[in-house]
Amino acid sequence: MTIIRRRKLYEEIAQRLEQRIRDQDVAPGEQLPSERDLMREFGVGRPAVREALFHLQKMGLVELRSGGRARATRPTPKVVVESLAGTARYMLAEPDGVRHFQEARTFFEMGLARYAAEHATEEDLRDLHDALEANRRSLGDVAKFERTDVEFHHILAVIPRNPIFEAIHAAIAEWLVEQRHVTLTYPGQNETAFAYHARIYEAIAARDPDRAEQVIRAHLDQVTELYWRVKGGGE
Repeated sequence: MTIIRRRKLYEEIAQRLEQRIRDQDVAPGEQLPSERDLMREFGVGRPAVREALFHLQKMGLVELRSGGRARATRPTPKVVVESLAGTARYMLAEPDGVRHFQEARTFFEMGLARYAAEHATEEDLRDLHDALEANRRSLGDVAKFERTDVEFHHILAVIPRNPIFEAIHAAIAEWLVEQRHVTLTYPGQNETAFAYHARIYEAIAARDPDRAEQVIRAHLDQVTELYWRVKGGGE
């Protein structure tokens, strides 16, 4: 027997408003009807209308402002990834959750390094070199090194010119922030990380995708091993 779930009232309203936005009956930046007009149109109370608008906000389709009417917006990769933040935190708390995210990061960045070695422009290489130099200059300043570490890896996510990759990189960096802090405050790890960054840059600049992939994997494997050693109380 097939069970058909009845939609909640707010879901029906949200679907109809979503269709208008998709059809551009309400274009990005334009205001939606007021809550009172929506209540009258759909024959519902204010709670159903507000829940529908909150639902569309989570989808990145509307922007809500206190005291003003909702506006249609265009969803971005950043909004889509940020909507997963709650789920990501739950998954990180699960047994092996951090390990799963570490593996995902390694898989993702290996692809970025290979792509960069094959396709980076001269401007991309200059940006990556500048990020490497900023990373070198921050040695000895842990807080600054953390920022420049993220920026070096961020350049790898920028090179493919795919906003989804940038959003994924930013999300993973945020979700694994505890790992970064634990490892980069470990004595000598800043120097080790910088040495790996230099080798990654050299492989990419040499247009050697195999070496770039191998070096970034070795880098992230070393970070993972150190993190679990420190968390386990080992030295």
